[in-house]
Amino acid sequence: MRTLDDILEEYEFLDGDERYRLLIELGRELEPMPDALKTDATLVRGCSASVWVYPVEEASTEKGRGRLHFLADSNAAITKGIVALVLAAVQDRPAAEVAEADIAERLAPFDLKNQLSSNRTQGVPNMIALVRQHAARLAAQAS
Repeated sequence: MRTLDDILEEYEFLDGDERYRLLIELGRELEPMPDALKTDATLVRGCSASVWVYPVEEASTEKGRGRLHFLADSNAAITKGIVALVLAAVQDRPAAEVAEADIAERLAPFDLKNQLSSNRTQGVPNMIALVRQHAARLAAQAS
């Protein structure tokens, strides 16, 4: 997965339709999420499209606690790209760091509310909240 900084650098050089294409491309680059994980428990509420997010805590290493890796999917291409942006902000970081991350602030340079329709962005706060809740729960279990 590309870093959020790399994505932003490319995004800033593009205009409307090209930005949509980039989001669709990001969605296609997401690691496949097994259908068995697409359950009511992993469904993000409040999204106009179906969005699923599932956390996987990677094993601890010599350097400390494991990192949090997310699997995600959506049934809508642009929404899936937005999910990829959210995950790029936190993917493979320690759970405690993800729980405290200001993901909305990290996504602010993309100006999604002005770039996309409100239908496409209405679920973003819920996606962010679910990611942070998963991280907080796993961080609490680790301490």
